[in-house]
Amino acid sequence: MSGVAEADFLLNQRGTGRDLGAWVAGVAFSRDGRSMGFALSDGTVHLADTADHKAEWRRLEAHEGAALSLAPDVTSGLLSGGDDGRLLRIAADGTTEEIASFGMMKWVDHVTTHPSGLRAAAVGKQVHLFDGKGAKLKALGPHPSTVGGVALDAKGKRVFASHYGGVSIWFVAAKEDKARVLTWKGSHHAIAVSPDGDSVVTAMQETSLHGWRLSDGQHMRMSGYPAKSPSLDFTAKGKWLATSGADSLVLWPFTGGGPMGKAPTELAGGDGVVCNRVACHPQHDVVAAGFADGLVLMTEIASGKVVPVAAPGRGGISALAWNAAGTQLAFGTEDGFAALLDLAKR
Repeated sequence: MSGVAEADFLLNQRGTGRDLGAWVAGVAFSRDGRSMGFALSDGTVHLADTADHKAEWRRLEAHEGAALSLAPDVTSGLLSGGDDGRLLRIAADGTTEEIASFGMMKWVDHVTTHPSGLRAAAVGKQVHLFDGKGAKLKALGPHPSTVGGVALDAKGKRVFASHYGGVSIWFVAAKEDKARVLTWKGSHHAIAVSPDGDSVVTAMQETSLHGWRLSDGQHMRMSGYPAKSPSLDFTAKGKWLATSGADSLVLWPFTGGGPMGKAPTELAGGDGVVCNRVACHPQHDVVAAGFADGLVLMTEIASGKVVPVAAPGRGGISALAWNAAGTQLAFGTEDGFAALLDLAKR
């Protein structure tokens, strides 16, 4: 994208940034809006005060190895997974509680939760489910390979796990655990489920996307990416799927039978720099995108208007997230820079 001379305006006027010293592996806001955090490759989690983004951030020695995953917990606080095999709950005041320990040789690669009280953690070939009090519900699997991504549907009733050969769908309340398997040859990683629960899309090792429409079994093939797509996200009402992996923000239409037979919309491209991360606004058709050179921007899909958030130069964007109200945005980079912005109207 050209014309980024004023790209740091929002960061300077509405946010604060810190050099945390290690790769930012994840960023998440709590559901109650009281806390947010950055998970780092050195095992630390840094908590920021969402009410005062310029206040000092609290550093927690959370994991003995690297922090691999971070998500909002069911009602408040955060859930963190590490390569030390530990699944932790981190409260707003920085206190931690161990939900489970899978052993030092096990990596908690992916975590996700639902406000109903469901927690899911991918460890190796299995997905472990816990309730909101920390009690173990069940283990789903083993899957054909290490789980590449985990998602829950909007109602928190189904678990979607991507792996080699496709996606397994599990019903949380099933008396007998037997997965519905969506098959497609190849290795499947990042996964996204549409808000209506009918479309499932994965990013593949072969620099393409593959999707399934559950209502009729339709396969959806989305190709043409120069790089892998580590980040996928549906817009709030499911009209668009925002994707990384190209030198622009690529949006696939999911209305009127799409995306098959329809061309994607490409926004905010032009400099040949690959988009690393995408995050859709929780209410509006607005997408935040982070690029491999450190550029962060927001774009309104309908108008194509692009608003720079942060200029390049601080390392490739490795984590990006909105808060639940859509008033705050946070990002982190491979070089350890992290930022929190307050975009609420003043």
